[in-house]
Amino acid sequence: MTEGHLAVTVVGEDEIRRRNREHRGIDTATDVLAFGVDEREVSAGPRELGDVLVCPERCTDLTEAVVHGVLHLCGYDHETDDGQMLRLQDSIVARLERT
Repeated sequence: MTEGHLAVTVVGEDEIRRRNREHRGIDTATDVLAFGVDEREVSAGPRELGDVLVCPERCTDLTEAVVHGVLHLCGYDHETDDGQMLRLQDSIVARLERT
């Protein structure tokens, strides 16, 4: 599967804090959250990857935050891998900056 849909929503600190508290049990604002929708490996059509919420007030780099969220939707997890996700994130951001 090479096609997929996702939504990126810009939210304020209150909203991202509320979502972080409700879904992760962490009562603080953060830069980005990702909520996966379609966990299927094989499907007849494009996957619905999910939603990325970004809070610009908490981001040092908005592009990096969006890429970070999208990578989570693609199954990457920097808390459990050996740096693979963050290396890929850096590579993608660098390529985007060159365009």
